[in-house]
Amino acid sequence: MKKWKAFNRWLHLWLGLISGIVVFIVSITGAIFVFNKEISAVLEPWRFVEAQDNAVVPPSVLLDSAMTYVPGVHPTGLTYDGKEEAAAVGFWSEVEGNQVFTAVFLNPYTGEFIQKRSPVGNEFNFFQFINNGHRTLWLPQHIGTRVVGIATLIFSVLLISGLINWWPRTFKNGFWKNSFRIAWRAPSMRIFYDLHNVLGFYVLIFAFAIATTGLVWSFEWFGNGLYYLTSGGKQKLEHHHPHSNPAHGPIADNDSIPAIDRAFYKALAQEPDPQRIYISPYPEDEEDAIEIVFYRDKGKFYSHNEYFFDQYTVEPLRIDGDRYNEAGFGDKLEMMNYDIHTGAILGLPGKILAFFISMICASLPITGFVMWQKKRRITKMQRRSVR
Repeated sequence: MKKWKAFNRWLHLWLGLISGIVVFIVSITGAIFVFNKEISAVLEPWRFVEAQDNAVVPPSVLLDSAMTYVPGVHPTGLTYDGKEEAAAVGFWSEVEGNQVFTAVFLNPYTGEFIQKRSPVGNEFNFFQFINNGHRTLWLPQHIGTRVVGIATLIFSVLLISGLINWWPRTFKNGFWKNSFRIAWRAPSMRIFYDLHNVLGFYVLIFAFAIATTGLVWSFEWFGNGLYYLTSGGKQKLEHHHPHSNPAHGPIADNDSIPAIDRAFYKALAQEPDPQRIYISPYPEDEEDAIEIVFYRDKGKFYSHNEYFFDQYTVEPLRIDGDRYNEAGFGDKLEMMNYDIHTGAILGLPGKILAFFISMICASLPITGFVMWQKKRRITKMQRRSVR
């Protein structure tokens, strides 16, 4: 038992030293990014419009207006984001070999241009910078995502080994109570020990949830394995869209309402009060379908319904799992992944909780490193005294 404990402490130390700087950066950037929407609302008041009782401008009109500000590029997404927020049209384009995202913001009730945001040139987007650090450490994407994924996997192991290190030697005579509180009046070494172990214990479950949801994006095998366990042994299918039938041919020129608008109104008739709408406007090939996603809870992404329409006939198409209420537990958990990761699953209190959990996670490599350095210094002094 003693040898196992010693091995666990050794493993915890060196895994912590290996992953510490990455865990610190990912945790700090994650804590900041949790409130990106709230902070952006304060710093960028132009994102908001006056809510009106009028119907929103049809998708085709917003798309045509946005394309005048990003010529030569087809939009990849259109978002109606709440009754008091600007609509946004997204564009992905290639600039000097890199994929660049540009957003054009428009008034959803009038189609009036509001703002264009792009990282090209001298424009700096603070939260895009933070998000890049969180996901890739500001390294090339194929390198950074792998490094972050490995460090997150190591961090998950550290949480387990840390619990073993924290576990009280005995629960008799009140000895275990010291494992739940920080001895602020003790020597500095004990304070750092408590800050590392006690705080680590309190955030253990939440930190493990954040790390696990992050691993779903980092490693395909992890996401597939988690889905297998939570769906009762089902294999995770790749996300796919239903297919349009090219044999029907393009819609007649004399049709006064574009297909995307007709699809939009058909879906809206089934979702009369959406909190957010996302549309994939231009099918990439002749067999793609028009996709419209309705989000039912403000500020959350998990509770949503997907609607697909044949791009030629605008007939509705269905696939398994396209309605949240009809999805199985594994599929619902997968839909919740982002909201669990950011704490948004519990609304603003969940975001506040995620912020403090992330800050404590960022502190763990620091307190662990300080303890290691202090212990090394004490060991050196003891060896010198023996000589």
